[in-house]
Amino acid sequence: MGSDVTKWAVVTGAGNGIGAVIARHAVKEGYTVAAWDVDAEGVKAVAADLGEACVPAVVDVTDEAAVESGLDALPQAPELLVNNAGIVRFGPLLDLPLEDWEQALRVNLTGTFLVSRTAARRMAAADGGCIVNLASVNGLAAAPRAGAYSSGKAGIVMLTEQMAMEWASHGIRVNAVAPGLIHAGMSDAIYADEEVRRVRQGRVPLGRLGSADDIANAVLFLGSDKAGYVTGQTLAVDGGLIKSTLASLPRPKSVDSVGTD
Repeated sequence: MGSDVTKWAVVTGAGNGIGAVIARHAVKEGYTVAAWDVDAEGVKAVAADLGEACVPAVVDVTDEAAVESGLDALPQAPELLVNNAGIVRFGPLLDLPLEDWEQALRVNLTGTFLVSRTAARRMAAADGGCIVNLASVNGLAAAPRAGAYSSGKAGIVMLTEQMAMEWASHGIRVNAVAPGLIHAGMSDAIYADEEVRRVRQGRVPLGRLGSADDIANAVLFLGSDKAGYVTGQTLAVDGGLIKSTLASLPRPKSVDSVGTD
């Protein structure tokens, strides 16, 4: 599965935010990283910071020819693909422009499919590889006014399972990471409001917002041999958020003995 000397990782949406941090962690883990983004200046800056182990490329994940060219530029099939590229077009469904709906789905869901399939063909010929998709807790629990974001991320969860089942015989593992309330990247604008940050952070059982490093650590774990028997899974990295519905409801202490002898 690739060269014994160099192992390649492709990280999409690596020009800033969580993607840039994933690229940094991948380099630390010994990968040579192909950092993809539509933001040429952003991805060049990331590569300049990471040095020779990071090769920048301007690739639109919705453009099949660009994706093919990006992978053809590598000397071998990537051992790891991280589908991080994504956009948000939030808004209430009753008012959401069709263009915003379609663009979000095209980048977030179709882009994940397109890059994964193109890479998987090469991985299969090289006896295997690993794909990690970026989903979201918004794809595990409905979020109002999220536009197509929740639907697209939910689609990534099911796509992850489908790809894992179809490609397991080729030695390809496919998993997803579902970030929770992360203070990084596209969420910066949300947490610029201190009161919003205080309230949202207070809903997380672990008592803090997540970081880009939290997400990168999970991604690299799923991409490593330590997760060699894991496929088709979505790992929520959310501090316990989506499991906390009952924990957030009040209950009088007087009922704690109900049902005991």
